[in-house]
Formats: sequence, structure tokens, C-alpha cells
Amino acid sequence: MLSNGRKYIIPCQSRFSRQSINEIAKEEYKRISNTIKKSLDSNRMSITDERAKQAFPELEKMIHDLYSKPLPPKLNRRARREYKKIKRLQKLLHRRPDVIIRRVDKGEGFYFGNKSMLENKTEEYMNKTEAYEELTNGRCPLADILHTTEAVLDYLLKKKAITKDQRDKLLPNLNTLELAHLYTLPKVHKPQLSIRPIISALHAPVTFLSKYLNDLLAPIYLQEARDITFINSIDATRKLEKYAEDGYLKPTTKFMTGDVENLYSMIPREGGINALIRFLEKHSKYQRIGPFTIDMILKMARLILDTNYFAYENKYYHQKRGGAMGSAFTQVYANIYMLEWEQKLIQHQSSKNEIYGRYIDDIFMTVNEPYDDILFELEKLQNEDLNIKINSTVNDTVNFLDITISNTNGQLKTFIYHKPSADPYYLPYTSDHPHRIHRNIPYTALIRAARLCTNLHDFHLERLRIEVSLLLNNYPPKFILNQFLRFFQVHKADTLITRFDTKVYDELHHTLLYQPSQRELELKQTKTDPVLFPPALQPKTWNPRMMYLRHRFETGPISTFSQALKRWWKKHYQYPGSAANHLQLRLIPKTNRKLQNFLIRKKPSRKILTTLAPIE
Repeated sequence: MLSNGRKYIIPCQSRFSRQSINEIAKEEYKRISNTIKKSLDSNRMSITDERAKQAFPELEKMIHDLYSKPLPPKLNRRARREYKKIKRLQKLLHRRPDVIIRRVDKGEGFYFGNKSMLENKTEEYMNKTEAYEELTNGRCPLADILHTTEAVLDYLLKKKAITKDQRDKLLPNLNTLELAHLYTLPKVHKPQLSIRPIISALHAPVTFLSKYLNDLLAPIYLQEARDITFINSIDATRKLEKYAEDGYLKPTTKFMTGDVENLYSMIPREGGINALIRFLEKHSKYQRIGPFTIDMILKMARLILDTNYFAYENKYYHQKRGGAMGSAFTQVYANIYMLEWEQKLIQHQSSKNEIYGRYIDDIFMTVNEPYDDILFELEKLQNEDLNIKINSTVNDTVNFLDITISNTNGQLKTFIYHKPSADPYYLPYTSDHPHRIHRNIPYTALIRAARLCTNLHDFHLERLRIEVSLLLNNYPPKFILNQFLRFFQVHKADTLITRFDTKVYDELHHTLLYQPSQRELELKQTKTDPVLFPPALQPKTWNPRMMYLRHRFETGPISTFSQALKRWWKKHYQYPGSAANHLQLRLIPKTNRKLQNFLIRKKPSRKILTTLAPIE
């Protein structure tokens, strides 16, 4: 069961719920009918006429019948078998409090280990970074954080920087309000086991404000630093190929990769704020970004940084350096701090027509000078700011992000890098996901391979790896073949199935590599000045003629709901002259609980997280 990975979904979960089938069906009908009625009403269609009185009882009966219909015997046996395995695992974990289960860092698998060992690793990390301090009074800081958040938002409202509606949206939901909590992800891909600390603040008081401030500043940062920012491996590959095409890649060219040690927790409090002030002064217009003065932005930033409190092992802590890994604002805050530090390195590389690029805490450079010279430049910068420590390597073949980059006698080669600890894993075919999810996995895997592999030989090796991995994850051979054929036919590269045609592959690689992603298309469409007209403040367009309908998906009779609803909609509302003919129905399947939701327990008790007791 565990080999299925953390995102695996066992089938037919409604059949094993504590709720009765009738209760589940009623809730599903209520949610779906409310969405439909709201959409009809907003398009000036009656929800109480004779048509509606006939249609909605029929919809309720249809949903009830789908949920009540017996499962096919084979599916029923499989669902019961998998559910029993889950219950046995849960009982085992309950009997063994010394055993901890976590999802692994940068992977889809599980980590089973000794709880004390992981706690010791966390304590070592806290001591090493000196970024955390325990609250010795033992009082939950949640009430104070909430009060401070309300005060800052009230100040912004009073200054007319935000509206009453915006203030309400930035406030936390009091029904789900809780303090952040820390958990760790084991880095099993490292030679020695280490951890990545994550502060989960999904329902914390400043979560919405943190995202808001990130959305305000990130477009400005990206506009300034786009040339030295690697968005992903595709972006890195594009810049490398351009570097080679321009004639800068020589047989002696080396590549340097560097890792910024503990990026999010190493930023000094005042140093980080001062870097933010200089960034805002440089990029604001008339000391403003949108409706916010620099002082207002600093009030929001200080609030987010000063309220980095969290619970861990029934104790309360405060992060006094850097930002919380898991907070949206932390990434742009760290990027701004790093951007100031790396300016001399950027200029050094630019003067020599070399690449300098960074993806969060991963640095990449091309080098055509002695290693000692570039090391000297790095050491100079690190001596200027002792908080920043770079672990670097230089070679003619390096691994960066998820690609291997190689220089063979002046010929650039990139292909997909697989960590030694990585399993040949894809979401299992038996996982209870909609069929289109499984159908797209082989297709998107081949697109990724064609984008990142610069030559046909490496592409075919990756294609074979994809095929074997899919077979190991229970994908039928015929299904795999059909999806592979779909890929080659859609991209007009059928000849690659039977011939080793490098010219056809080069065209395929180039076309897919430079095909803009959805994110790039969105950025191109946003042509407004992010300082005068911040995208975060632009109203989201709502199309009343689009009806987004979320519905439960699971294998069995319920999986036919989508087709049944479309028939119901056509029967009752898509008649000649109906206003509903202008409505577009978008069905969004909502899957059941994943394996990780059944097995991983990382949150402290609710009492620890929700006590609204002020700090004395």
C-alpha cells in the first residue's frame, strides 16, 4: 500500500464513511443545487417556476440513485481490501508512538522513522540557525497576533489604502483560526539524513496578508530580476542554449552550481528590512506602490515577520531571524535580500558574457576563468555578508534543479536528472483519480522529456524510463502505447516512432522548449505597470455565464455523475430560446482523501493551536 505513494487515493471512500449514504447524497445535492440555482438566478432565470419544481427533485433523485447503487463485486472487494489495509496501518501507528511517518522532501513517498531521531534533527537545526526561541511563559500568542493584525488593517483602512471589503477579506476566518505549527520533511535524497522545516500557517492570522504582500511585490521583483531568475528547468535550458548559440560556450567552459545555506532562516531582522526599504525606495513612484506608501508596506512586512510564532511538540516558539518557510511573503522577502547581495556577482558575470542565474536558493553560473578567480569573487561577497553561506561546486557536468548540464568538447547537452534515491514513480493507474489525470501523465512526461533533452538519444532513454515506470505503476501497455502515439501525432513527429531522425527531433525539441507556459502567457497579458497598477489590486473578472460546478468523484456508479448531470441540464434548461443556452457548464471533479491524509499526523492538538489567551 505504501509503495503507491502519498497521493494515492483508495476507491469508493463514501462506502466506508461514518455518514450514511443518504446523508452524503443529501449534502452533495445541496451543494450542487445551490451552485446551479445561484447561477440561474444571476442570469435572471427563475428557480421557483414549474420547470425548476420538476427539475430539482429529479436532480436530487438522480444523485441519490448514483450513491445508492451497489458497487460491482470486483470493485467492492478491492475497495474493502484497501480500506482494511489503511485501518491496519493506522492501528499500527497508534500502537507505536515512537514511530513517525512523514512525506519525504521533494518526493512522493513516505518516510518511516524513529520519532526521537527526527526531533533531535529538528533541535539541531534550531540550534545551528539560531533563528528560533522558545516562549518560556507557555502562553499561546494567537490572541495577540490577531489583535495586531486587526490594528494594522484598521490603520490601512483609516488611511484609505484598502477598502472595508478588502479589510474583511484579509482578516482570518475566526471559525478556522489557529496558530501556525512546525513540521519537518526528511531529505532522504541527501547523503546524510537532514530535514526541511516547514511552518504551516494555513489558518494563521496573517496568512491572507502575507499572500497579499507577496502578490504586491513579486511582480515588481520579477520585472527587476527577470534576466537572472530561473523560473524552472525549462527557463534554464533556454538560457543555456542561447548562450551556446551566441558562441560563448567553449570546450573549456565549466559550470558552477551553488546552494545558499538556510536561505529563509539566515536573513537578519534589520538587514532584511533595510534591504526591503532600499528596494521600495528604488522602485516606488512618489514613495508609493499603488495606494500604499513605503511606510504602509513596511508596517505589513514587520507584522508578518514579527508574528512568526508557531507550535511544536506542545511548546510555543518565535522565529526571530528570516521568514517562515511556508509563508508566501518569505520568498519575495528572501529574493529581495539576495538580489542586493548578488549585484557584484551579476555584474562580474555580465562583463564576461557569462550566465548568472538563481532559482530561490540554487545558483548557477557559466565559468570561463580559473576556478580560483570565481571562488575569490564568491569569498569577497560572503565576507561582506557573513549571514550568506554558499556551498559551491564547479565541473563540466553538473546537476541543477532537475536537469543534468554537460559540456562535451564545446557541445552543450542537457537531459533530465534523476536523484539516486528517486523511485521510478508515477501516480498509480489504480488510484481513484478521474481518467483524464491518468491519460495526461504519459503525455506530459514526454513533453517534459522533449523540452529538457537536447538530443534524440537522451530523449529515447528518458522515454524508455517513462515507459518502464508507468508499467511498474500498473499502467496497461496498450494505454501507454496509445498515449505515446497521441504525443507524437499531436506534435507531428510520427517518424520518431520508427526512425532515429535527429532533424525531426531537433525541431520538436525547439518547438516545445520555446512554447510559452500558462504562467508566461499570463505575464505577457499583464502589461500594466506593477508599481502604479499592482496586479494584486486589480479586480478579478467574474463571468456570470460560466458555471463552475464542483462534484465528488470516485470509481463506481458515482463516476457517471458528470454525464448524468449534462443529460439533466440539457433536458430541463437547454431548450430553444432558453437563456441557459448562453451558460457554459464546467464540471470540476473533487477527489477523495489521499493516502497521506489517512496516515500523516503532524499537527499539535487543537487546544494548543486555538487557545486565545494573550501573552502576559
